[in-house]
Amino acid sequence: MNLEAPALLKHWRKRRAQLAANLDAGVVVLPTAPERRRNANNLYDYRWDSAFYYLTGFREPEAVLVMLVGEDARSILFCREKDVERETWDGFRFGPDGAREAFGFDEAYPYSELDARMPELLANQEVLDTPIGLDREWDQRVAGWLNAVRAKVRTGVTAPTQLRDVRADISDMCLVKDETEIAIMRRAAEISSAAHRRAMAMATPGMREYQVEAELMHEFLREGARAPAYGSIVAAGANACVLHYRQNDAELKRGDLLLIDAGCELDSYASDITRAFPIGARFSGPQLDIYELVLEAQEAAIKAVRPNAAFVDYHDVATRVLVQGLIDLELCKGSVDSVLEDNSYKQFYMHRAGHWLGLDVQDAGDYMQKGKWRKLKPGMTLTVEPGLYVRPAKNVPEHFWNIGVRIEDDVLVTPKGREVLSAACPKSVKDVEAAVAGS
Repeated sequence: MNLEAPALLKHWRKRRAQLAANLDAGVVVLPTAPERRRNANNLYDYRWDSAFYYLTGFREPEAVLVMLVGEDARSILFCREKDVERETWDGFRFGPDGAREAFGFDEAYPYSELDARMPELLANQEVLDTPIGLDREWDQRVAGWLNAVRAKVRTGVTAPTQLRDVRADISDMCLVKDETEIAIMRRAAEISSAAHRRAMAMATPGMREYQVEAELMHEFLREGARAPAYGSIVAAGANACVLHYRQNDAELKRGDLLLIDAGCELDSYASDITRAFPIGARFSGPQLDIYELVLEAQEAAIKAVRPNAAFVDYHDVATRVLVQGLIDLELCKGSVDSVLEDNSYKQFYMHRAGHWLGLDVQDAGDYMQKGKWRKLKPGMTLTVEPGLYVRPAKNVPEHFWNIGVRIEDDVLVTPKGREVLSAACPKSVKDVEAAVAGS
């Protein structure tokens, strides 16, 4: 985050204090993500755990946050030791002392001391809050600490009797973004919108899908977003009817639609935008019918995003518009209610209209609470992304075959309604065709 050091300290400390206030007395133990081997001795580019980052701002591997909640409240970081020789090979390390000062921890110790110190930190605590089922190795490590504490029971030491998954509490905090997070996500959406505009202008018949993907990456990197938030989907023609298409190697053909689902990650926050446009041409009649229907559904759904609306409301609005349009196009038969009841529309629309967005592209946070859909609040960010995917079938007129359209924007819930963070990305038929023409 682009904040001065004192502001950063206040930022991370405030979040840890908020989490502590939400929990009963006990111990929080939260690891970051491990490094992953790609092949041989090569590692994947490192990406820290989102929940860990949210509370610490710390981006190095081999790190664990420990928070004592209650009378002896303090936050402790375990991280890699300062090692000048390794820094020559791998780059800068904060080390425990540097991390304590930079990120506002009360204490910091070498990661190599974690297993030795944890039994003492867990002793005589009633509650342990940690990710449960995160992975087998972590669960076994936690079990080892608990067993070490239990082994001292005859000396009067007690082990935690309650084991809670802390991720739900952190997810609830993450759902409502502060002004710093919103500013980052707004900028990420701007960068991704520019990348989509570049792709529309550069995509020409004869290119390969991966060449268009390269144009997206060019814009991401040029603007300081070092990675996509997820694997970019660049799907031409029939490939657009594959929801999570990832091959990105087919040839672009004039007049086919090209569906691009791509967004950058900036300062750990995701953007997520989808557009569909004709390759080197204008929309054909059937393409235009499908595109305008999806656009109508998306615009109606965006208008349904407002404070106190249930999360499901905008999904239902989008689905009803799509179903009515499918009936009008004679792709579905019956009334809107009957088509919704028999699910025949799912031949063409099989996903929901959006998801939470934030540190992860499908961000943490429950959609329902105690059997009821969560209410939207100012500061929540989500995607709005209805689509239609028309595959060849006996009950489908041939002129609709292989048309796939999804239109997706990033939306912030505001006190008075909503803000479309990705509004700079062309979406109207006129604007899309102008962008394809290079205007």
